[in-house]
Amino acid sequence: MPSRPTTEQITRRLRAVPLFQSLDDAAMTQLAAETQWRQYQAGEVIVLEGEAQSGLYFLAHGYAKAVKYSAAGREQTLRVLEAGETFNELSVFTHRPNPATAIALETSGVWLIPRSTLTRLMRERPEFAQDVIEQLAERMLSLVSLVADLSMRPVTGRLARLLLDNAGDDIVWRPRWFTQAELAARLGTVPDVVQRSLRGMESDGLIAVDRQQIRILDRPALEALAA
Repeated sequence: MPSRPTTEQITRRLRAVPLFQSLDDAAMTQLAAETQWRQYQAGEVIVLEGEAQSGLYFLAHGYAKAVKYSAAGREQTLRVLEAGETFNELSVFTHRPNPATAIALETSGVWLIPRSTLTRLMRERPEFAQDVIEQLAERMLSLVSLVADLSMRPVTGRLARLLLDNAGDDIVWRPRWFTQAELAARLGTVPDVVQRSLRGMESDGLIAVDRQQIRILDRPALEALAA
C-alpha cells in the first residue's frame, strides 16, 4: 500500500481545489499537515450514511460514488467522484450525520481533512468561510438538478444527457465498474431499462456500444433526445 504523500505533495494538490484557493501558503501548509491519508479498495465504504461526520474528503486518485439506499435496498447514485474532487461537505458544515454513503469504485487514495481544521479556518479567515458557502450552494444546485432530472426527464433523455456530459471527443470510456447496473443507479431506474435504452439508441444510429467504450455517432440527435 502506498505511503502517505508528503506535505508538499498534498499542498500542491489541494491548492488546485477551488475551495482552498483563497488560503495563503502558511494556512495551506498547516491544512496539509493535518490531513489523514487513507487507501480503499474497490467496493470498500469510505463514508457511511448516518454516522457522525468526520471531515471533508479529497479524492487523490481513483473513482468513488456517493449513493443513497431505499429501505428495500434500491440504490440511487448522487455523484460519481473523480480524482481532484471533494465530498462530504454537507455533513461537515451542517452538524448532521453523513447524508449519504461513499464507496470506492476502484483502488482509491483519499485525504481526510478533519472537521476541526476546517471550522477553525472558517473562524479565522472570513474569505474561506465565503468559499465554503459558495461550495455548499453549488452542491445544492447539483442536487436540485438531479431531482429535476429524475422527476421530469424520461430515462432515455437522462441517459442521453449522461453520455453527452461524460464524453470526450464523442467517446465515453467504460472502466470496469461502468456497468449497466451502475448506469441504472445513476439514472434512477433498473438495468433492464438501461439496456433497452442503449439498444434503442444504437439501432437508431446515435451511438455504438462495446465493452470498453460508447461512441457518440450522431451528437445533434442525442442532444435533441436529451433536451
